[in-house]
Amino acid sequence: MSRSGYCDDLDNWSLICWRGAVSSAIKGKRGQAFLIELREALDAMPEKRLIADELEADGQFCALGVLGARRGIDMSGIDPNCRETVAAAFDIAPALAAEIVFENDEYPGSYQRQDDGSMKWGRETPEHRWRRMRDWVESSIQAAMP
Repeated sequence: MSRSGYCDDLDNWSLICWRGAVSSAIKGKRGQAFLIELREALDAMPEKRLIADELEADGQFCALGVLGARRGIDMSGIDPNCRETVAAAFDIAPALAAEIVFENDEYPGSYQRQDDGSMKWGRETPEHRWRRMRDWVESSIQAAMP
């Protein structure tokens, strides 16, 4: 199982309920405020690089870890594999914590066009992970209604 806690053995109804919880967590007032703060933390990074599988390692961070560092949270005692613990530390819903971790960690790479026109599989770089997560956060922030 991944750090997000996601697995492939949910029945249809459980999956529908879970996706509803994720959607509510993202679209809710607390989730939106968190995503805006996360976007600001990502933009403030001097080096636009994100790691996977940990909140912090050797001075580098995953998406959540970037915000934890900015908030001054001591992440050494947080189990990065427990979405409930992570959610409590960041004051967000467990569904939102799991979704952000899934988005951060579970993208293995992509095919990239080579100069000769052929396609080659390439692992995701920390820089690409930052760009992808920044785009995901931006797309998850709801436009303010007039």
